[in-house]
Amino acid sequence: MYRGRFAPTPSGPLHLGSLVAAVGSYLDAHAHRGQWLVRIEDVDKPRAVPGAADIILGQLEAHGLTWDGDVIFQSERDKVYQSYIDSLTSAGFIYQCDCSRKAIRERGGIYEGYCRTRQPRPTPYALRYINSAPVNQFNDRALGVQHGDTNTCAEDFVVKRRDSLYAYQLAVVVDDIEQDITDIVRGSDLVVPSFWQLTLWQHITSAQPRMMHLPLVTSDDGRKLSKQNHAPAINSQNAPDNLLIALNYLGIDAHELSETRKIDEILAFAVQKWRKKWHITAA
Repeated sequence: MYRGRFAPTPSGPLHLGSLVAAVGSYLDAHAHRGQWLVRIEDVDKPRAVPGAADIILGQLEAHGLTWDGDVIFQSERDKVYQSYIDSLTSAGFIYQCDCSRKAIRERGGIYEGYCRTRQPRPTPYALRYINSAPVNQFNDRALGVQHGDTNTCAEDFVVKRRDSLYAYQLAVVVDDIEQDITDIVRGSDLVVPSFWQLTLWQHITSAQPRMMHLPLVTSDDGRKLSKQNHAPAINSQNAPDNLLIALNYLGIDAHELSETRKIDEILAFAVQKWRKKWHITAA
């Protein structure tokens, strides 16, 4: 059964770029008559803005993007992440690393396993995964075959940070596996991290997710809309118009709906259009 998800970071309200990602993942799940889950990715606890998660969930509901099951919060899953690290450590795939970003840049910018044979390391140290079988290619449903930089894909990446927070690369894979996610639909700014994530996926389980990366929404100067770039929050009072704009970015011509104010009609129309273009027979 198809299971997809939308996983926003609660560093602020949704903006147009994140709404496009939410709508795309929602449509894909419903076009395949599957489930659509919502996960709050607050594993980077200092970045989480108090109250932002509730605002995001309210924005989704205002746009008719209702989810299946309970919302999970990464900040409440430390024990789960640690259990995976413990298993990887027992299997000999984890080591300590106290290299700073500056030191890595001075050695060429690619982490070449400097600390692998220099154990143990003084505190504070990060934990890195021994990347012995890197994924450097995957098929993306929207973008086609993606090829990663060989050296970057082969890096021993961090799974627990020097500040003792669990790394995004670990948390997102663990959560997707634990939630039985079959399809990952998200913005194309996350193509590069996909190589490391798929590497960890294949280490933990033989079941691999289908990947689909959506077009990014950019500002007038060509930069990706993001909270860091102070992208304005979407106004939920304009939900029908916001959805129509999002559909346009997703390549769905919805001009015939320009007069409707009914969110359910807009989404039902969009699901049918998405199904014709992106339906996976085996899903």
